[in-house]
Amino acid sequence: MSPLVSRVPHGPSPLRTVQVLGGAGAGSRGCPLDEVLGGVHVRSLAAGLVARGVRVTVCAPAEADRAYGFTDTGAAHVHVPRSSDPVSVAALRTVCADADLVHAHGLHASLRAALALSGRRTPLVVTWHNHVQAHGPRAHLVRVLERRVVKAATVVLGTTSDLVDRARSRGARDARLAAVAVPRPRAGYEHPERPRAKVRAELGVTERPLLLAVGSLDRHRGHELLLDAAHAWRRADPAPLVLIAGEGPLRPVLQRRIEAEDLPVRLLGRRDDVGELLAAADLALLPGSREARSVLAQEALHARVPLVAVRAGGIPELVGDAAELVPPHDAEAFAAAVVRLIGDPARRQELRERGLRQAAGWPTEDETVAQVLAVYDELTSAGPLF
Repeated sequence: MSPLVSRVPHGPSPLRTVQVLGGAGAGSRGCPLDEVLGGVHVRSLAAGLVARGVRVTVCAPAEADRAYGFTDTGAAHVHVPRSSDPVSVAALRTVCADADLVHAHGLHASLRAALALSGRRTPLVVTWHNHVQAHGPRAHLVRVLERRVVKAATVVLGTTSDLVDRARSRGARDARLAAVAVPRPRAGYEHPERPRAKVRAELGVTERPLLLAVGSLDRHRGHELLLDAAHAWRRADPAPLVLIAGEGPLRPVLQRRIEAEDLPVRLLGRRDDVGELLAAADLALLPGSREARSVLAQEALHARVPLVAVRAGGIPELVGDAAELVPPHDAEAFAAAVVRLIGDPARRQELRERGLRQAAGWPTEDETVAQVLAVYDELTSAGPLF
């Protein structure tokens, strides 16, 4: 039996861990990115830890358990609202009272965990999945919160090198690179319930190129740049159609511009069939400039869908030479890369092959769990976990 699935007890009694998560991420294609990545990771991590005989309690809003199924892994779930008010912190403090170690995911969840563990010597592991976007006075507040969190954390795990550097610059005692695996979908692009041709027909797309972008409709996801690029190719024959799956506060602004400029862009809202949409797409688009380990980028490479993305954040580190990368905030370069790739079947095939090779080098879920277990073992000093 694989060591990662055997139920070996942690010494005389199982290791007791609490995983702290922020928002729900329900309908993950329209919620804050850090919560999506955290929810996917915690679900995967809980499954691996429980399989190792570790006791896992996930503290998160009730809708997070409905969205990700933490309890389906054998973990316990305790409803803790996404708030740092005294009542929520007190509830979290109670749950953590008997924990051997607490692991928080994302800045706000980490802050609540730090407050709940104040005065206690329980090790706190913090994972940063993505940069928190902020401007003006809020940017100063974010820096203050980051410093507070990293000083309280025993270990900070960053999913990209720049996140590790950011934690160190904020005063982290111990910051390490810890790439997080995104589980491959069980259905969608690998075994689509609806064939590619049927999905395209349902979308009203026959011969024209179909492009897919995924993400919440907020100012940091690059959708304005994407509309600028679409403006450049709107008179092409046939004009590529851009589908954007996701929801958010910018929807009215984006929709008005799409209609006013007659752009070949369609806002789909929240979707639970992104795998099938990706399987039907000719290209995947990632116009945002601050993604860390983009879920869409990973899914696109796994799905052998050529990717056009901005060269910023953790994207170059993630995709290597397996995508067309363009400078951030450069709509002209983005549009040119898309048009060039649409007209170059050989290059698209080359990117498909490179994507599979790049994805093969990413950490698996088992490897991710093993790395986290090694950190837990080090901090609890209770003997080897495996």
